[in-house]
Amino acid sequence: MSSSTTRIPEGGADGARLPIASLLALALAGFITILTEALPAGLLPQISAGLGISEAMAGQMVTVYAIGSLVAAIPLTAATQGVRRRRLLLAAIGGFVIANTVTTVSTRFEWIMAARFLAGVSAGLLWALAAGYAARMVPERHKGRAIAIAMVGTPLALSLGVPAGTFLGNLVGWRSCFGIMSALALILMAWVRVQVPDFAGQAAGERAPLRRVFTTPGVRAVLFVVFAFVLAHNILYTYIAPFLAAAGMADRTDAMLLVFGLSSLLGLWVIGVLIDTHLRALTLASTALFALSALALGVRGDEPVVVIVAVAAWGLAFGGAPTLFQTAIAHTAGGAADVAQSMLVTAWNLAIAGGGIVGGVLLARAGVAAFSPALLALLAATLVVAGAASRHGFPGQRGRGAGLTADPRRATP
Repeated sequence: MSSSTTRIPEGGADGARLPIASLLALALAGFITILTEALPAGLLPQISAGLGISEAMAGQMVTVYAIGSLVAAIPLTAATQGVRRRRLLLAAIGGFVIANTVTTVSTRFEWIMAARFLAGVSAGLLWALAAGYAARMVPERHKGRAIAIAMVGTPLALSLGVPAGTFLGNLVGWRSCFGIMSALALILMAWVRVQVPDFAGQAAGERAPLRRVFTTPGVRAVLFVVFAFVLAHNILYTYIAPFLAAAGMADRTDAMLLVFGLSSLLGLWVIGVLIDTHLRALTLASTALFALSALALGVRGDEPVVVIVAVAAWGLAFGGAPTLFQTAIAHTAGGAADVAQSMLVTAWNLAIAGGGIVGGVLLARAGVAAFSPALLALLAATLVVAGAASRHGFPGQRGRGAGLTADPRRATP
């Protein structure tokens, strides 16, 4: 992992180096977060058999995790604005230690579900912290690259971690997988304590009310773009299996997900290289590329070669999207970045839930042929809003404000 990520940021035009070890600790936190969320989906038969429940019931382990993130991100982040940042980060990672340990040892499904809810709460807090934390470690000109490194754990978890975890679960049992993640989170806590700098929380007089953050120019535009883009993504991603089955590629679902994951890594690398000077152009280009992919799937989705190319383009467009959106809202919200990030987490989770609901309705009523028009409508709206947010939200290089600035007086080693 280090060889592929350290090339992104080790210097800008001035050759300044970034705190790679500290940023990679945040990346590992994201990796654990995504793997904890998604792994049950790959181990449903084993979990079902081990707990004596249906696979549908076992699948609710993913649902309750998402609910925890959805309900906790904004209020918990707002309530902890005054807490020192490293202490809060350690608490969030500790939540994964507890949750995955309970999942490893408990034989009672209700306890496991409570642990999954705790893991979701921890995830909501961690995602709200991560981008702002990465941004505080570096000078203004390198914030986008720093966030790109901190976010690299997400595509790695989706493209490599979940398949590897599923394989390992089949080999040594599903409980062992959660035990390994608990141990990994413990190691990460030690890493964070030693390597990651600490930052003061905000004094009471500096804390922006939720309403003021939400009405900050550009914040609502970014949140809309996040919701529409991620909703389009999840309609297709959630129902990729029936879509491929309709194209006669049911036996290639795993391969297509691998293509998506690998191209997502490439997309993140491209974003990491260019984001600090071309955030607006990259946002518009990623949305347009996703739209072209959706159009190709709608028009020629019965041709395997077109599907492969379109899925690769979709992954390329999506891979850097979390970094683009988190960087945009960090710059837009300034000192209230953590609260704004919690709103982004909420919008993201609403889009995930919406993708399952909207995609399911489309599939039941009109089949997979309805996916492409729905995606194109959402992505067209994304382009319009992002394009209009030229002063606040997604400004060009000249329009970017100071945003978050690194303040070494507020950091302790």
